[in-house]
Amino acid sequence: MNRAILLGTGGMVVAFGMLAFGFIAGNRQLAIAEDSPQTIELASAGVDRKEVETIVREYLLANPELLLEIQQKLEEKQKEEQKIAQLEVIENAKDEIFNASYDAVIGNPNGKVTIVEFYDYNCGYCKRAFDDMHKLVADDPELRFVLKEFPILGPDSQKAHTVSQAFHRVMPEKYGAFHDQLMGSKGRASEATAMKIALELGADEAKIREEMKNPEITEVFNKTYDLANKLAITGTPSYVVGNEVIFGALGYEVLAEKIKQAEACIADATC
Repeated sequence: MNRAILLGTGGMVVAFGMLAFGFIAGNRQLAIAEDSPQTIELASAGVDRKEVETIVREYLLANPELLLEIQQKLEEKQKEEQKIAQLEVIENAKDEIFNASYDAVIGNPNGKVTIVEFYDYNCGYCKRAFDDMHKLVADDPELRFVLKEFPILGPDSQKAHTVSQAFHRVMPEKYGAFHDQLMGSKGRASEATAMKIALELGADEAKIREEMKNPEITEVFNKTYDLANKLAITGTPSYVVGNEVIFGALGYEVLAEKIKQAEACIADATC
């Protein structure tokens, strides 16, 4: 993101320089060389390039706050563009986000408001946010909390989540307990730690291992990766609440407020 901002700021400076060229030449119709879209025909404008470069440089050195202002405006523009793109994705992929059959649901399965969490069992921030999920569900009987498995932290995560998906398919009635134990466990989640919990909850290992071979599990992960990419989600935990994407473990209070806003939106029929 910082690289993109710096590149964008550089582009704005170039644009400023072009305006300076035009100002000095007294000619707004600046010709662009055909062989390079970024080369200005200074000769046709009667402008000395070094003179203009010196003026632009001196102006920016004398007014460095201009670059900060440009960067701030660029960040605001990028965030607004991202939000608009996310709204479109949420509108077009509502079922996949909020009602996918392969996602587990905590809380009220028929709740009025749904919050979706993209998580990885090896994400330390997800572990910190784990208690927030339970408190939110306990405090709001109308809350539907969707768990969207998003293994992005290496092979161990992939294998742990594969066991998780298999367990969800074989013993959906105990998935909540499985999730709580694996997310709440210390150390790194792996196939072995996930399988140990599954067996402690009464799963048949042979059935779990057979289900782990189901190609639909890989398809589920691929769908989630694609969805996350469209929503600009690159880390965990990330949430979708109503028409908003929230990045990071921002805490109970922030999520509770977002849920209230979504409830108000539904009540007013504005979303």
